[in-house]
Amino acid sequence: MVKRLFAAATLVAFAFAAPRAAPAFAETAVAQKPDIAGLSQERLAKLVSVFRSDVDEGRIPGAVIVVARNGQVALFEAVGFRDRAAGAKMEKDAIFRLYSMTKPVVSVAAMMLVEEGRMLLSDPVSKFMPELKGLKVGVEKAGPDGKPVLETVPAAREMTVQDLLRHTSGLTYGVFGRSLVKAAYNEAKTLDASQTSGELVAKLAKLPLAFQPGTIWDYSQSTDLLGVLVERVSGKPLDMFIEERILKPLGMKDSGFFVPEAQHGRIAEAQPEGGKPQNLLPVKQRPTFLAGGHGMVGTAADYLRFTTMLLNGGELDGVRLLSRKTVEYMTSDHLGGLSRGPAFGAGPGYGFGLGFAVRTQPGVAPLPGSVGDYFWAGLAGTYFVVDPKERIIAIMMIQAPGPRAYYWALFRTLVYAALVK
Repeated sequence: MVKRLFAAATLVAFAFAAPRAAPAFAETAVAQKPDIAGLSQERLAKLVSVFRSDVDEGRIPGAVIVVARNGQVALFEAVGFRDRAAGAKMEKDAIFRLYSMTKPVVSVAAMMLVEEGRMLLSDPVSKFMPELKGLKVGVEKAGPDGKPVLETVPAAREMTVQDLLRHTSGLTYGVFGRSLVKAAYNEAKTLDASQTSGELVAKLAKLPLAFQPGTIWDYSQSTDLLGVLVERVSGKPLDMFIEERILKPLGMKDSGFFVPEAQHGRIAEAQPEGGKPQNLLPVKQRPTFLAGGHGMVGTAADYLRFTTMLLNGGELDGVRLLSRKTVEYMTSDHLGGLSRGPAFGAGPGYGFGLGFAVRTQPGVAPLPGSVGDYFWAGLAGTYFVVDPKERIIAIMMIQAPGPRAYYWALFRTLVYAALVK
């Protein structure tokens, strides 16, 4: 299933004509004594040594790791190989395929338009995409031969902008789990990288929803459609809007929807797993479809600037993208008692906000953290967590699809183990 997503999904990207000057930030001044930020130097060194050992044993090609607290970078380290096959050493400025870590960026873009009054969270999506008016919901029933057949029933209500942001739209992915609706998504090739945004909407208009809108969280193409919504409301291509309104203001000079030719030598690559090559998104050209759910690339330093903006309540270096209350709202649980569905990747102890998984309980989850921390990750192995209570940001960039979940948990565990004050 994962391979099908790799094959179907294309790197959606943005080219940078010239380098941009980034605002000054602490990422270039790593703390000489991380314990000043309440993080143990010895334990952070242990984190790095664990990753180095796994590189040496061939489990992962390499990684870039960043841990910051109270605005001070306590750890910024590159280990292993950017491209093991080529013998290229991992550098701190390596560019990674973010996959689903694109979703928080596109969610921020959408909320900027909400703050401007150009759309409301309660607006039906069909207000901006009339093609999606009157969608039906797929229901599986037993046919005459006992095999399931797909029937449709009217939707009780339309999907809203909020539904897209929190994955309760009724849309789905065709690659996580099985159902007749998911099979229909695959047959329609809704992840086709060569489609236009208009063609995606046209496909979705002909497909049944997997669930009644607003009833079940299901990991889905909601954020892909949210990206199209940003285009329609703003009147600009998604990459242009994000470049002008988020990347450039924050100084995220190496992020976008593809990697310019001059920077191709910085792209981090996966290594074979189980003797099989890993087919990651092609990222060297601007794709036809700008996938708001999985299409961006970026560096650890750039994503630190983005997450620092969130931790600061929507502002960084005098640049404000969102209000403090909007960020608080986005990073609150929006699921309540709604069903999490079979593909709820956040796990127990978590709900979901507007673009992020949000911790709702101090225990239950098999990972350390705080109530109110929020995180998300990418299919090739990238991961971040922001903990407002502890004022911590931790970012791990790897390109290792197979063992990604293990390294998400390992990284987070070792980061919190270093918190001693």
